[in-house]
Amino acid sequence: MRVSVSVVLACLWAGSVSAEDLQPVGSFDRIPNETERSVALFEEMLKVIEHPRCLNCHPVGDRPTQGDDMRPHMPPVVRGDAGFGAEGMMCSTCHGTENVAFVTGDGSIPGHEPWHLAPKSMGWVGLSGADICTQLKDPERNGGRDLAAIHEHMAEDGLVGWGWHPGPGREPAPGSQEAFGQIVQAWIDTGAACPEN
Repeated sequence: MRVSVSVVLACLWAGSVSAEDLQPVGSFDRIPNETERSVALFEEMLKVIEHPRCLNCHPVGDRPTQGDDMRPHMPPVVRGDAGFGAEGMMCSTCHGTENVAFVTGDGSIPGHEPWHLAPKSMGWVGLSGADICTQLKDPERNGGRDLAAIHEHMAEDGLVGWGWHPGPGREPAPGSQEAFGQIVQAWIDTGAACPEN
């Protein structure tokens, strides 16, 4: 796929993440070995998976983090039974259906319907790329998803997509959900190989 200079400049001018942040799928064609190409594609996926927009809601414990610096969530909240917060302090207490800009100062309260944490079995903070990859493909931990359902979740789910539209005061995830979905599909098509570490 060829992209014109004017398109790239228009995206940069619009405040999008630079084109270098996610490589286009075609750039991996230079890797002749399919398994090595698959691993390289997963490592490209990690640019998004390991970004604060994803990690904040994929904690290994019961408390989410927030912001680009992944500081402890304030006010202090906990996961609750289903990842929607504890009784009396559900995620929806503060997080509505859309981002809401602060009335005073810069920033915003993120929003999406529904707003919740990933299952504890899908906690990524502190895990290696190999561990995340293995976990991601494990139906026992990923909510019973096969590879097609993993692609659908990453390429089409609105809460995942929020990571590219996080509102004022937050850096968006690299690239776009569409570009990320293409990388995920190419990873699947090349055997969904995992890195060694």
